[in-house]
This record gives sequence, structure tokens and C-alpha cells, in this order.
Amino acid sequence: MKKVNVIGGGPAGLYFGVLMKKLDPKVEIEIFERNDADDTFGWGIVFSDETLGNLQTADPESFKRITDHFIYWDSIDIVYGGTVVKSKGHGFCGLSRKTFLNILQARARELGVKIHFNTDVQDIEKLRDADLLVAADGVNSKIREKYAATFKPSIDWRKCKFCWLGTTLPLPSFTFIFRENEHGLFQIHAYQFEKGKSTFIAECREETWKAAGLDKADETGTVTYLEKLFAPDLKGHKLLTNRSIWRTFPTISNEKWHHENVVLVGDGCHTAHFSIGSGTKLAMEDIIALVETFREHGTDKLQHSLAIYEERRRPDVIRAQKAAQISLEWFENSKRYMSLPPKQLAFTLLARTKAITWDNLSVRDPESMREYAHWYGEHCSNPPVKDGRAPMFTPFKLRDMQLTNRVVVSPMCMYCADDGLIGDWHLVHLGSRALGGAGLIVTEMTCVSREGRITPGCAGMYKPEHAAAWKRVVDFVHGNSPAKICVQLGHSGRKGSTKLLWEGMDEPLESGNWPIMSASPIPYTPKNQTPREMTRADMDKVRDDFVRAAKAAEQAGFDMLEVHMAHGYLLASFISPLTNKRKDNYGGSLENRMRFPLEVFDAVREIWPKRKPMSARISATDWVDDGLSGEDSVEIARMLKDRGCDLVDVSAGQTTTDAKPNYGRMFQVPFSDRIRHEVGIATMAVGNIQNADQINTVLAAGRADLCALARPHLKDPNVTLHAAEKYGFFDQWWPDQYTTVKPRKK
Repeated sequence: MKKVNVIGGGPAGLYFGVLMKKLDPKVEIEIFERNDADDTFGWGIVFSDETLGNLQTADPESFKRITDHFIYWDSIDIVYGGTVVKSKGHGFCGLSRKTFLNILQARARELGVKIHFNTDVQDIEKLRDADLLVAADGVNSKIREKYAATFKPSIDWRKCKFCWLGTTLPLPSFTFIFRENEHGLFQIHAYQFEKGKSTFIAECREETWKAAGLDKADETGTVTYLEKLFAPDLKGHKLLTNRSIWRTFPTISNEKWHHENVVLVGDGCHTAHFSIGSGTKLAMEDIIALVETFREHGTDKLQHSLAIYEERRRPDVIRAQKAAQISLEWFENSKRYMSLPPKQLAFTLLARTKAITWDNLSVRDPESMREYAHWYGEHCSNPPVKDGRAPMFTPFKLRDMQLTNRVVVSPMCMYCADDGLIGDWHLVHLGSRALGGAGLIVTEMTCVSREGRITPGCAGMYKPEHAAAWKRVVDFVHGNSPAKICVQLGHSGRKGSTKLLWEGMDEPLESGNWPIMSASPIPYTPKNQTPREMTRADMDKVRDDFVRAAKAAEQAGFDMLEVHMAHGYLLASFISPLTNKRKDNYGGSLENRMRFPLEVFDAVREIWPKRKPMSARISATDWVDDGLSGEDSVEIARMLKDRGCDLVDVSAGQTTTDAKPNYGRMFQVPFSDRIRHEVGIATMAVGNIQNADQINTVLAAGRADLCALARPHLKDPNVTLHAAEKYGFFDQWWPDQYTTVKPRKK
């Protein structure tokens, strides 16, 4: 490689010049920047300890100059309602963006990089005569736009407005401030970047911005408004401007990062919300990865090297963007958390991206976390406890049902019943999880009729002997543990008459099929049967089947009953617009689509003992654009609450094979979080909750009241007992027969 042109003289472009010159001093590098050398927009930038290590390795010389100007802090302050909650152990540093750019400019020139300022490149093709063109031209990248057919960009303009300001207020910590007035909620992201100066980013929902008249305000008007609102926090200090206009943040991604001899880097390629301070970090690490690829694979076969760079770098960017998106959405919806006590608001904010957890914070700031454990036990436990135990071990009560802890064995189909009749397998499977210390056991979906089974091996509650078989399990759980047990009743609908899991999940039976029905005659897949559209008579029968099964469940002694309205099964098929195309009173609007599921719930609630709780499992989203949304799930939960539902078991998806779930750790927890806060109903979180640390994090953040684990309980029936040992909770119940291995205080 003899010649490289770079469009954009920000951190990414300059750092590329530095590292590429270090790799090959002979290569000619020219950077074209449309602004002047001393122009900069914004105030400070933030780096974490991890990022600093990468910069030190890549170029020790620039690293030393940068760190000589750093302002360090190790704490985060969350300010709301006149209360400041401090969290320690967070290693960050900030510095002036202008200083940062000047350091990189000087370092690049030392190494022989040519920098052209005040040069707005209009004809990009003229710069394509180089061996490589690096597109570091930012959010509004002209290069990305020119070759959009190759890059295939996605730009998602978000719901908040933000304004990048400065202040003379020196802040000792990274500071989040929340203040409400008659126009709405405003939030501040602030940190000191040099002696006597701090970044002060104001953010609010667009509707709040308009209500405050800030859509018509100039810089002076913005400063006047915000100085008045945040006067208690500014303490007499002034706000400073630098082209401080209100902007909308775009989440940018691209399907491809290179086109012939052009490569995208930095914000033009991918953005990360400023609430996690990763924009500059991502740009710098792009350059480190790109140059390292050239070091390993050379530049003779440029397309090959660029493909390797993209393949290696993309997973790290996706992870960072996912965390940034979660953080962005938390701040977009921060209003829902303002009713939380300041301590819990602070924990929720800190743990919003899943990078910081209960265990992680306990290492960073053990004293504060011990205080928080005591606070949680006294204010969030039912009944209150005062011994500072981890949240998962606090009791919880629904109606007259008292749980000893918040750990739930999630419903898991075993596919080994005989015409609905369960046997020894179910006794051992569920009984062993009760002995393992979980507070609540939920049965697999127990079908209310023979034709309502998913597979020939599904459990049922439609014959007299079924109740007796279930009573054997219930009696074992009650007789040998303090655990409570819940029956989940459901009907397979259009997903019925299929093979056992290990023979082919959701595949139709090769013989012995039974007729199936659904809200509308839409098969689950082209291979599956087409269900008949339910008549009113069919609805009456299904409703009565649920009632009969619920009466049998009461005879069996179950402590709780859950109605399955999720995952594309019969009741869910009415709720989702993807599976309900009816033209009568049971189709159309969400209210109409909920009509039959609520009829079933009402009928069961009517005969189920008042002292015993009832829950409903719902799919909070179909993971399809035209399907159920998060907004719909809030309304569904509100309808259920109005009908006497005590808890919503918040799952998602499985309605259609077209779904594109956003998988990951605790990937369905945000739906539980939203429903719990916006509806004011207890929720159970599910969805790849993997361990005790995640349980404690979800509960402590107020995202759910219970956590249900499936696969972890399959791997280890004693999840709860092992967690009690880990956290030193010696009051956790253990079977008497296991006394010799029960942990004890030393």
C-alpha cells in the first residue's frame, strides 16, 4: 500500500493516520477535514479503564500525552428528588475533546501524516485514486450515502432530543440528574473533563422538548431555561455553549462495512448512545482492529484483509451497540422509573445494560451493596426481613400464598405422559426441584382436553385419574419442602397434533393425528394441519374445559393456577393479529381479540378459590413488525389486572416461524420491567435468566417480582441451594436428609 486518503479529521481519522504510519512509515497518508484545526463540537469525552489499556498498547506515545490531561473519577452520582445516591468503584476518566484532537493532530504530523483542514470534499471519486479510502466522516457520512447500495445502512432516529452543553461546575463524579416540571422530565449526563469545566448533556423526550418551547429556542433560550430548571444542581455556575443545538440521536448500523477500496469506520459505520460513552471508544477500537488486520494479513489483497477486519470486528461492535441501545431505551423511558425510591432508581440505572450486576456491584462497592440489601429486604420483601439477604431469598406473597424465596421453576414440557396421565418421571422431575430449594414450582402446560394436547406425550387434566396423579406430585412437594406448586393450564390450538420434542419439534404427526382448531384457519407452518376456525360452540366447550380442569386442579391441591395465553397456543391465537383474522366480535381490535381469552380467565377465576392466586402467561411481543408489540402487552396486562389477575408471567414470541427474536441474556426481562411499572401488577420474568447473579439483578432493579428459570434447573435441580451457599444465606431451607452437607456459619 502506497497511498491512503482519509475523509474526516476526528478521532478515528487521526488515529488511523497515527497507527498506519507506525505500521508502515513509507505509506503516504492524507486526511481531509472540513472544519478548522481548533473547531470542535461538544465538550469532553470519556474512556473506561478497559479502553485505556487498548490505547496504551496501540501507541504508548499518544497514550501518555492523553493521560497527562485526564480527570479521573471512580464514582457515579444519581440525583433525584433532592437525594444523591453515590455508587463507587467505577473507573473512568475524561478529558477535553479539543485537547484530545490537538494531541492526535500533533502526533499524526510528527509521523508524517498530511492534514488538510477547511476542506469539504465534494467529489469523493477524486480521492478513490488512492489504494485505500478511509471513511471517517461521522454520523452524516457522505461516503456512506454515496455507496448506500453496498453498505445498506440502517438509521433509526430515536425518541429523545439532546443538547450538548458545558458548565463551569466541577463535578467530582459522573453525574446523572433527573428533574421534572410542568413540561415533563429532563435528565442530565454530566462529568468533569478538565479543571473547572464539565460536560452537561441535557436530554428529554421530544414531546417534553416541544411542551417547553425548546423547539423554538436559540442557544440563549436553551441556556436560560435549563439554568433555571437545574439551578439547585448548578449551584450558581453557568452553562456554556458551543453550537449547542438540540439534536436527535440516530442509531446507525450497516450491513457491509467496505466497498471496493473504501472502508467505513466510527460513527459513519455505527453509533452508540452517549449514555454509555462509547462513540469515541468504538471509533478508536475500529482503527486498532483495522490496522492490526493489515499487520497480520497485509494490504496486497485489500478486499481479503477488509473482509477479515469486518468479520473480526463486527461481533464486538454488535455487543457494544446492543448495550448502548438498551441504555438509550432506558433513558427514553426513564419516566416510568421516577416513582421508585432513589436507592432503587440508582440501582436500576446502573444495571440497565446488564454489564453491571448484583455481584459486580458487590465487588465494586461492597459497603453500599450491603446497605442496599438491607434496604431491599425492609422495603421490597413481603413480609419485610432485616438480615441483609440477597433479593432472591426474600419472601413474597400473592393473596394467601406465601413463598419463601423468589426463585421459580419455569414450566417445561416433558412429553412423557400417557394420554395426559403423568407418572413417576413427573414426580421425580418436579419433586427434585422442590427439594432443590425453589420457592415456586410451575408444571408444564397441562392440557385441558385430549384434543388440546401439543403432542401425544403432553400432560393433561381432562380425566378423573389425572387429578389423582397430580395430587401425588403436589402432596410430595408439600410434604417434603416449603415450596408452593402452580398448575399451568392450556390448550394447544393450531400447534397441536405434533411430534415429541426429540422426534421433531412442531412437526406434524405422521399418523394418529387429531383435529385442531384456532381463532382463524391459519396453519402454524405449511406442513402442519390447517385448523378449523372456532365457532361459538367451540369456545363454550373450551371455556368449560378450562373450568373443569381448574376444579380438578383444586382437588389436587395446587396452590396457584396459571392460564397459558402465550406462544401461539389456542388463547394466544386470539390475541395476536398474526393469527386472528376473524371478522366477528372476537377479531379486529385488541379489545375484541382479548374477549375470548378473558372469558376463559373470568370463568376460571370465578371457581378458583379467592384465597389462591391466579396468573396468566402472555407473549409480550410476537417479534414481528405487524404482530403484538410492547405497547399491546401493557394493555393486555392491564385488562388482566382488572379481571383479578395477580401476576403476569411475561414471556414472548413463538407465535409464528417468521419471528426474529432479539436473543441474549435475560432477553425478555425488559417486557416484564415495562409491564410491572406501567401497569402496577406483579410480574414474573423469564427468558434466558441463567444464574443467581442475574436473578438478584432483575429483582433488585425492580424489573420483576419473581424469576423463572428453565434450563438452569434442568442442569442443576439445586440451583437455589447452591446460591444460598454462595451468598452465605444460612437460613435457606434444606431437606433434613441433606443435613450433613448444609452450609453453616463458621
